[in-house]
Amino acid sequence: MDTASQPGTRERILIAAATMLGEDPTARLSVRAVAARAQVSTGSLRHFFPTQRELIDTVIAAIHDVELPDDPIENRAVSAEQRLVDCLRLVLSVVGVGAPARQRFAAMHEAYVAAPVSDDQATTFAALERLDRHRLERWLQVLADEGAMPAGSVESGARFLSTVLTGLLTERALPTDAARLAAETQTLHRAARAVLTDDPAEEATHEDPAPAPPG
Repeated sequence: MDTASQPGTRERILIAAATMLGEDPTARLSVRAVAARAQVSTGSLRHFFPTQRELIDTVIAAIHDVELPDDPIENRAVSAEQRLVDCLRLVLSVVGVGAPARQRFAAMHEAYVAAPVSDDQATTFAALERLDRHRLERWLQVLADEGAMPAGSVESGARFLSTVLTGLLTERALPTDAARLAAETQTLHRAARAVLTDDPAEEATHEDPAPAPPG
């Protein structure tokens, strides 16, 4: 076997951690678990990644930097709205519908809701959340650079779309029918239009009216 072509210790650790997340997004990326998966000692892992946070952040950054082979945002043959909808569908397609969606939802609930969350779990969840948000921001930044949406709306738009996707992913885990899936398409288009036409200046100057004085 050509050992020169084999990944080094650092790369083996990152591959192991990324594989664990790919197999189970609720996986606890503890130093001990990742070291065991990479078949290295915990001391070797800590040499490259002194803290669990550094390990997870590096893994997430590496995943974030991977270019999708057929990224819908690059398909300029369709409208900006359709490109964004296709991107959001890509996120939803990861969980599918029916049993796979329920299994994922159950795993997320068990790991992050049903019981007190450990430091390992909190760190992993925060990193996954950053990855999802960064992916949305990258897509929106492409559209903003093209002038298809206000440049100052990227961050707030990503937060909004993240909330919409969370709701749709939850719905997919529930008993569903064709009508709900059809409504999902309408929801995605409404969400895309809302982001593309957002006016951050108006949002920044908007204030809720003061409550009327009693009596």
